[in-house]
This record gives sequence, structure tokens and C-alpha cells, in this order.
Amino acid sequence: MSKKFSNLVEKIKPSFTLQMTARAAELRAQGEDVINFGVGEPDFNTPDHIIEAGKKAMVDGYTKYTPGSGMLELKEAIQTKLKDLTGINYNPENIIVSNGGKQSLSVVCQALFDSGDKVVVFSPYWVSFPEFVTIAGAEPLFVNTIPTKQFEPDFDDLLNKIDESVKGVIINSPSNPTGGVWSDDAIIKLLKLSKENNWIVISDETYEELVYDNEFKAIETLDKHNCEIITIRSMSKTYAMTGWRIGYTTADSDIVKAMSKIQGQTTSCPNAIGQRASIAALLGDQQPVKNMKEKFRNRRTVMFNELNSLKHVQCDMPGGAFYMFPDFSYYLNKKNPEGKILQDTFDLSDYILADAKVVTVAGDGFGASGYLRFSFATNKETIIKGIQRIRKSLEKLK
Repeated sequence: MSKKFSNLVEKIKPSFTLQMTARAAELRAQGEDVINFGVGEPDFNTPDHIIEAGKKAMVDGYTKYTPGSGMLELKEAIQTKLKDLTGINYNPENIIVSNGGKQSLSVVCQALFDSGDKVVVFSPYWVSFPEFVTIAGAEPLFVNTIPTKQFEPDFDDLLNKIDESVKGVIINSPSNPTGGVWSDDAIIKLLKLSKENNWIVISDETYEELVYDNEFKAIETLDKHNCEIITIRSMSKTYAMTGWRIGYTTADSDIVKAMSKIQGQTTSCPNAIGQRASIAALLGDQQPVKNMKEKFRNRRTVMFNELNSLKHVQCDMPGGAFYMFPDFSYYLNKKNPEGKILQDTFDLSDYILADAKVVTVAGDGFGASGYLRFSFATNKETIIKGIQRIRKSLEKLK
């Protein structure tokens, strides 16, 4: 007897980035020497003082429920961090802590959007953005970006597509999957449009500390129009705490209350031990963050040079995060040694994994045909070795 699942299950797509990571793990378990350029997390361990804070939290009895929207002490630490970053004094009622930035984004979409609403999602997009909108019952409105300008919005395309059903827009700078960092002018222009059209602006600033060529500017500091801005931040990438699952949102207190109502019925509270560790992360020694950023900066140069050494591959230098998004479109519709035509980047990524034992992530899954996502969250030697393998595999295509 076949099971009948809800319409929602049919509507949303599985996370193919997690699927690629699982496939890499399977091949490694079989003894294959797999190089993973698909990973979406730092390859460093969580800094020692944060780990020690987590251990101490367990010894001190922080193993029980906390307030549903997060510990007051953590909100106060977030206040301190944001005062330094933005100059704004946030109150605890403007902050909600969640089990990772992913939950923050999902809950905020459920709190704000309904059936019939549209939400602007810029392509290429993080795979979960359109799914969060869909789960809320709304519709993602995909808008193009400009690859040669750090994948900033194509405002002509935006203006051609919008209508009165658009209720919000999602910004992600630095970006996953592109690593692009938008200019101040692009963000200010989008904020002006948002105010004129009464859109809610959701800014995912997960990669805020990983900006290499300019100083990162929080979106609040660029808002000249008093927009309705909701900002999502995370402990995961900055502090190598992906498994600790702590993210947080800053917003108007009414929005925070609405989010808390939904979150309280889905998870009783954020991870208590992770919250205590996050206090140490935010208020403690920031040198480990600086050290990680410098290593990523150096790896970025190596990955950029290696990718651009591949024939018929074009890659621009990303301004942030730990991703590159090169154009491999030349290799689409080529035949692999078995005669199979590589029709899209899913086929190309599968071929590279099978032949070179290197994990990449298909751009089609991010709404960008012809591109592959590469993570440089690995050491320089592995980067060079992996690109060399890919070079040999590409040479076999006809």
C-alpha cells in the first residue's frame, strides 16, 4: 500500500547540497579517495574557548529548556555585538534566537507571507530560499542577477516582473552560492524600491565576517528610507559552529512576537548548550575568526587561479564567503566517454564525481544553468589536487 503525503511534500524539493555531501560520504566509506568541493561549512573546528564554554554549560546544568526565543544573556551578548557592528541599540524584544539561521529564515517566512503573496528571490539563490517561501504558502519570484557585478540584481528584470502581489524580497550578501558581495549602491537602490513598494526586506547575513576586499556593512547601516528590515545572522560560518545550530533574527518587536509564536510550537527552545557557547563566541576572543578569515582569503586566491587555468572555464573573483561560481557552460551537451550527453550541470557534476572523484554542486540547483559551485573550505594542496583531477576529466569530453 503506497502512502499518501501532503501537497507540501510534493511542492518542496530535497536539499541536493546535502545529497551531494551524503554521496561523498558513501564513496569514502567504500574506500574511494574523494575530494569534496561541495561542503558548505568551515573545515576548521570550533575555537577552543567556545568548546570549553559548551562543556562548562553541561557541568553547570544548562541542559534544560530555556526561554523559547532564547536566553536573555545571549540576547544581551547579541546586543553588544550589534551595537559595535551597526551602531544601533537593539532591545531584547527585537531579537529571537533559533536553532540555526535556517530555522530563522523558515519561521520568518511563515510569520509574514500567505497564499497569493510573492517574494523576490534573486538567482542564483541558496537552495532553501524558494522552499521557505513555498512552505509559507507563498510563491518565489525569481529575478536575474549580473554575474560580472558580483551577481548584483538586474534591476531591469526586477522592474519587469514585479506586481502588487510582491510582499517581500530576500537579500543574501555575501552570497551562497556565488560568494558575491553587493555594492552599497545596489543595496541602497533595492531598499529604495522596497520602501516605494512597501516590501519587507529579509537580509541573510550569515557570511558577514567573510568579506575580503571591503569592509562589511550591515544592511541597517545603509537604510536611508526607514524600510521594514529583518536581518538573519548565524554562529555557524563565523565561528565554525555549524553543528551547534544557533542563529538569530533582529526585527520589529511585533515580528519577533509572531516568530516566537510559530517557533514555540515547532521547537520548545534553541539548543541550550549552543546558546551558552554562543555567548562565549560573541564576547570572547575574536582572533580565531580573524585567523580563519585570513586562511580563507589565501585559499580564495589559489582556487581562483586554479579554476581559471581550466580551458573554457570562466570564474570571477568573489568578494566573500568561501565559494566560487565558475561558468562551465562550454562543457554542456558534450559526451562523456560512455557516450552520454551532459545535458545540464547535474549531469556534469555527476560525471565529475564519477570520473574524478571530486564533489561539486550543480548550478542548476541554484537557478543558474551552466555554473558549478566550488567551496574552498579545504587546504591549498587539496584544491590543487582536485582541480587537476577535474582537468583530466574535462579532457575526456567530446
